[in-house]
Amino acid sequence: MRRGEFRAAAVVAAAMALAAVLVAWEHHLPIRDPDGANLPTWFRLPVIVGSAVVLDILARWALLAWRSGSPGSTTLRVVAVERWTRDQIRFTLSGLVTWYVAYVAFRNLKSYVPFVTDRLADPELARLDRLLWLGHDPAVVLHDVLGTTWANWVVAAVYLIWIGLVPASLAVALVWTRRSVYGAWYVTAISVDWCLGAILYYAVPSLGPTYSSPEWFASLARTPNTAVRDTLLSDRIEVLAGPWDTHTVQTIAAFASLHVAVMVTLCLVVEAMRLPAILRVVAWGFLGLTMVATVYLGWHFFVDVLAGVVVGAAAFVIAAVATGNPLRRRAEPWTFRAALDESTRVEVRPLDTQLD
Repeated sequence: MRRGEFRAAAVVAAAMALAAVLVAWEHHLPIRDPDGANLPTWFRLPVIVGSAVVLDILARWALLAWRSGSPGSTTLRVVAVERWTRDQIRFTLSGLVTWYVAYVAFRNLKSYVPFVTDRLADPELARLDRLLWLGHDPAVVLHDVLGTTWANWVVAAVYLIWIGLVPASLAVALVWTRRSVYGAWYVTAISVDWCLGAILYYAVPSLGPTYSSPEWFASLARTPNTAVRDTLLSDRIEVLAGPWDTHTVQTIAAFASLHVAVMVTLCLVVEAMRLPAILRVVAWGFLGLTMVATVYLGWHFFVDVLAGVVVGAAAFVIAAVATGNPLRRRAEPWTFRAALDESTRVEVRPLDTQLD
């Protein structure tokens, strides 16, 4: 592992943190833990990563035992020491800290948007959508084509699954992969996604169709997505009524769609790593479902989705340059056998020598 893998990510995180502090100071706003009303981020992320570390050690110990045919041929302690060297620990902690700082800064910057400007671009974005869709509103078209029964539940599930995707991908990038250049590339790219997204929130402030044109979605049955929509609106009202009187943040901002941006970044990193075809197909397929879901449910305009594609691709390229990863490099393709070999690099020694 090279030292300084997260230097670029740290710069992005520091810049975003500085921007959040300046906006908060200028407009007399508090800086909040974005998830403080539930489990705080500083607690959730270490728990997620720590659980991934434990799973990593247990899985590789079990794999070693299976391949050697002797469960006692190696111990958990040996696996932990061999897998989690000082460099690996430093890599994981560095990535976790930069990720956390960028995330908290991003959520606070997003919350501050309505205090910086009261302008809303929803009418203009809706007109652009109708222009691109030949006089039709994309969400209404999707409701007519897909229906409002089973499709409503499917896309709601897709949108909610995405929420768990980010911390899961963080665990993969920082814990399970030993291809650290790609882990650093991915973490840096997501930080850039958030940075570019925050800039666009201020440049094109908007609420999204579900709030600016709620009549389009009146025929949709209530799902867990509906509860999320109502909660976010309640949080926004609460924050606008008194930002110092609540511990929550407001998270309504439509342009650009960072759900789409993050998925585009993830798909491009998966392609750069040359992971198995099935994983690449699943990633791109979930991106397509996310695009449909975000318009169908009214979280974003269609032009928000297009902007999200641009943001995700730009973040991938910027992070590649910032982390010294040439875009044309051809990595060795991932294979199950290679993964097994990498996972079982721990030297298997007699049990008595391990206890010396």
